[in-house]
Amino acid sequence: MTKTLAILLALAATTPALAQTDPTTPTRDANGDEVVVTASRSGDGVPLDLLAASATVIDAAALQQRQTRVVSDVLRDVPGVAVSRSGGVGGFTQLRLRGTESNHVLVLIDGIEVADPYQGEFDFGTLLTDEAARIEVLRGQQSSLYGSDAIGGVIQYLTLTGKEAPGVSLRAEGGSFATASDGARVAGVTGDLDYALQASGYRTNGTPTARGGSRDVGATLAGGTAKVTWAPSASFKITGVGRYTYTDALIDNSDADPTSSTFGYIVDTPGAHFKNEAVYGLLRAELALADGRWTNALSGQFAGTARDTFSAAGLDFGNRGQRYKGSFVSAYRLDTGRVTHRITAAVDVEREHVRTTSPDSSVFQGYRQTDNVGLVGEYELTAADALSLGASVRQDWNNRFADTTTWRVQGAYRLPTGTKLHGAYGTGVKNPSYNDLFGYYDGRYVGNPNLKPERSEGWEAGVEQQIGMRARIGATYFDSALHDEIYTTYPAPDYVQTPANRSTLSREHGVEAYVEARPIDQLRFDLAYTYTHSTENGVNEVRRPHHIGSVNVIAFSRDQRFSATLTARYNGRQDDVAYIDPSYVPVRESLQEYVLVNLAANYQLTPRLAVFGRVENLTDEAYEEVFSYATAGRAGYGGVKVSF
Repeated sequence: MTKTLAILLALAATTPALAQTDPTTPTRDANGDEVVVTASRSGDGVPLDLLAASATVIDAAALQQRQTRVVSDVLRDVPGVAVSRSGGVGGFTQLRLRGTESNHVLVLIDGIEVADPYQGEFDFGTLLTDEAARIEVLRGQQSSLYGSDAIGGVIQYLTLTGKEAPGVSLRAEGGSFATASDGARVAGVTGDLDYALQASGYRTNGTPTARGGSRDVGATLAGGTAKVTWAPSASFKITGVGRYTYTDALIDNSDADPTSSTFGYIVDTPGAHFKNEAVYGLLRAELALADGRWTNALSGQFAGTARDTFSAAGLDFGNRGQRYKGSFVSAYRLDTGRVTHRITAAVDVEREHVRTTSPDSSVFQGYRQTDNVGLVGEYELTAADALSLGASVRQDWNNRFADTTTWRVQGAYRLPTGTKLHGAYGTGVKNPSYNDLFGYYDGRYVGNPNLKPERSEGWEAGVEQQIGMRARIGATYFDSALHDEIYTTYPAPDYVQTPANRSTLSREHGVEAYVEARPIDQLRFDLAYTYTHSTENGVNEVRRPHHIGSVNVIAFSRDQRFSATLTARYNGRQDDVAYIDPSYVPVRESLQEYVLVNLAANYQLTPRLAVFGRVENLTDEAYEEVFSYATAGRAGYGGVKVSF
């Protein structure tokens, strides 16, 4: 195995690393039906109405109608999703799927794995919405396709190609808290070249994030993407993607004075802020043979992140990380008329390279790295546009952790009545992050290099009902168990935080439900609800409300030039951990339930000019998503958009 690993790593070093999925796959099939790109390693889109796994798609129209500026906000409308943001826009934002941890969610942007290599998870607070994009949320264990991290599921953010959304668009808006945001897109097709260039920016003075605080906590965010595909023939294409993101956000820290009455609570912290920069790249070449039935794709991806946190005195701590990934994917399709078979094989070669940055000279600041090779086999069958079956298995060889095998089986059947039954069983794995293994904060935290990967297994069963062409409803029950969960301990005699693996099972189960309806052309409803019961060592997990729900109602004028969207998001009571005891032993605090209401309106003045506006937190709700972090009250925004 050592010789094989060396050969594969050498190949990865001399060729660009590969994408996990094809970022140019059309978002709709030949019949105009929506497809899910993330659900298969073949590079093909799987029709949503035949998909055996649980998935949700948020299209570009929904992002525009809800006037989404930060991607994590719209993900609150997805069944199974819980979002926690520390403070205002730009604050560290975690997303949990089906009660799992935030680092159990694999995040892709245009096929690129974007989790911070050091932290082992993606900070959704750094992701702005582009002018033309869509989001796919694939729930359940997906490690058999993607390896580590995909225990809770996979979220992929896709910018649209030039063919899907051609033209030039410019957007500018302003509003409360001295907020200004903008966006630009240039896209189209010229001969054999499909191109899409996008950029977004957001700046706000913010509001206080400490209870009773007076310091406004603002942020500046920027991002840009270029996606270009050259297709000189019907059988060959090359795609390149480049992306850059930048965040500079003020932060408030907890009071560290054990003699203070606010010890452990978030307080105004002048001079405290963090910077996050990330560069992502992808290059993918695909050759189709046998009249398109056999595709072979070689691609490569890179993720480089730099994150630094500062106090008034200067650099406090930070990290640097790089991920290099190379893949080869070969997929063959056999269509017998009523039955279609698709067989896919893939190999992924990955290297992560990270280090800690700190003003403390005693902290090791050299590079550490981990190498992994994954081999994937996947089989998919569809019959008579009614039956869908799938199975996948993956073997991972890792130089730091034990080798692992993960697998998944799933199936769906659509009855003539429009009823779809679906179910799946799968396993997952999550390797410890470098922060878990080697992180160090003086007097507060020490990593544990002896940690084992976390392992998951679970199943789901659901039913969906299509009601004519106007409505669809569905519900899914899920049940999972997590082995060797990584948790925080406080060993004697120093009682400094350090992670360890649990010897007991952690469990997650619940129900996801949704309703999509358009009873008339001028009205649309989107409803989502999730019940989650997630326990660790028999105790409810923090930042996972039992009940989460959302309602989006969109009304259109008869000529479709005007639309108004009312959004209501309910977040039930939840527990959080507070370190308000000077002994640093955590205390559980209960956070109150809350409802956030937003109202947005768009009006197309001319074919090229539109005006829009929205009110966020319409009822001026006072709430906390994370213990003792205050949030913004009612706010209003307005702007214009020009399209050519």
